Amino acid sequence: MLPIFINILLTINVIVCILLILLTLMQRPKNEGLGAAFGGGMTDNLFGAQTTNVLAKATRVLAGLFFALTLGLSMLYTYQANSPSAVQARLASKPIPAPEKPSTAAPQSEEAIKAMIMKQLEQAKADAKTSATPAAPASPAATPIATPAAPVAPAAPVPTATPAAE
Repeated sequence: MLPIFINILLTINVIVCILLILLTLMQRPKNEGLGAAFGGGMTDNLFGAQTTNVLAKATRVLAGLFFALTLGLSMLYTYQANSPSAVQARLASKPIPAPEKPSTAAPQSEEAIKAMIMKQLEQAKADAKTSATPAAPASPAATPIATPAAPVAPAAPVPTATPAAE
């Protein structure tokens, strides 16, 4: 309902703005503005000799109406922004489901917690005794470090016998 009311007031505000612009342009001097388009003395014929007073009074009334409508629209927009939307209202009305409880109940007392920890430790010790433990790797100090062999010097050329000169 509020958005419809806001739109109606906004339409009225636009109409008041247009009328205010037209009234401002129709005012004196007669040789300028929109007053000259009406033939200069046409407004005198419509409103009589007090044309300036009638237009000024209408301008004041429309300006006051414009300010009142604008202030009212701003308050309505603020109220609309702070009120929950239809979707938010529907979500707020639905009950929130309770969280599911875990399947295993956690022990509540300190003795129960200690007993559970001790039971887990005993089970871990029993598992360690029954499982075959692999041989521990040798310590790094016990393993010999492979050193590269010393480079072999190339063999010296074997002297060959030279044929004797005959």
